[in-house]
Amino acid sequence: MSTTSYSCRKHFYGYPCCHRQWRHQDHCRYVHGYSRSFTFWFKSIELDSCGFVVDFSSLKFLEKRLRDQFDHTFLVNFDDPLLSRWEALHKEGAIDLRIMKNVGMEGTAELIWEWSNELLLSRDSGRSCCWKAEARENKSNSATFESIPNWYEK
Repeated sequence: MSTTSYSCRKHFYGYPCCHRQWRHQDHCRYVHGYSRSFTFWFKSIELDSCGFVVDFSSLKFLEKRLRDQFDHTFLVNFDDPLLSRWEALHKEGAIDLRIMKNVGMEGTAELIWEWSNELLLSRDSGRSCCWKAEARENKSNSATFESIPNWYEK
């Protein structure tokens, strides 16, 4: 196994959405919003035919998935006790609801890491992977998820 590799990162920004952490004992339990941004770190031992770790123009599907999930949406945890009310508001057209396992930055970072690796595995057959993903809610607060996918061969 080689100990050297190439790496690059891609940043996506401008995803205004809101959420709440219903278990929080302080102000985070209230609905509040941010303009989220996301950064992905990719690696590969072998470059593609264009000389890239990841061709950024090939990430349009990932960017669409980010927009669909986080652009002007309302995020709630699957176990939010007000879920039925949020679903009613969604049905009435007042909110664009997305139900998640964990709406926090940590859960979001893990989710987007999974999405990026699903795309890379299906497209590159294990040549490249995302080894780190960051979800940022503002200039001060972010969380990362880091892992090498078990299918990454290099």
